[in-house]
Amino acid sequence: MTSHDTAGDTAPAAKPAPKDPWDLPDVSGLVVGVLGGTGDQGRGLAYRLARAGQKVIIGSRAAERAETAAAELGLGIEGAENAECARRSDVVIVAVPWEGHGKTLEALRTELAGKLVVDCVNPLGFDKKGAYALKPAEGSAAEQAAALLPDSRVTAAFHHLSAVLLQDATIDEIDTDVMVLGESRADTDIVQALAGRIPGMRGVFAGRLRNAHQVESLVANLISVNRRYKAHAGLRVTDI
Repeated sequence: MTSHDTAGDTAPAAKPAPKDPWDLPDVSGLVVGVLGGTGDQGRGLAYRLARAGQKVIIGSRAAERAETAAAELGLGIEGAENAECARRSDVVIVAVPWEGHGKTLEALRTELAGKLVVDCVNPLGFDKKGAYALKPAEGSAAEQAAALLPDSRVTAAFHHLSAVLLQDATIDEIDTDVMVLGESRADTDIVQALAGRIPGMRGVFAGRLRNAHQVESLVANLISVNRRYKAHAGLRVTDI
């Protein structure tokens, strides 16, 4: 036996290969609820996700209004009062007007407990100069949602989508990226995968919820772009 310590010659364990950021989970079996699903943005998201094969439930304060919107959209979409929509869904997209955001979520705290919540609300004001960003006390709409829903897994996404394009049945692909923010990579992966179910769309991880304000605020700039160029502008992130 040699005199030196052979244990010191042991090669260090190889580090596991980094996870491919585009290796996303299969979300085809998840039920997606859309709170505010009777509004333009909510209807558009519900339509696109259902058209991609996702099971979708539209939520509204009035069940009858949700059921009417669901029947108009077809594709197996169901309508329900907000609380029932939240209870029956695995993932809940919040697409309510900013003015009712806080009260809506506060009232649904129990039903949204344990759920993956995707906030797509943009706090905006409007005056004669156009749209401008508002700064909620919590920092952003998404952070307000996280504060009001301590037992939910809150993410932020789907802010920059044109409701006009989403609802246009003659358009097969939506040419845009979706910025996805959240505290858990597992949760943002699910939301990215949901975005990727819609043809032409790609979900891109864009940081934690503390970075949601500038993502929400950018919609004011897109509104200016759309007015100037008579367009329905979206975003693409290059070099990824």
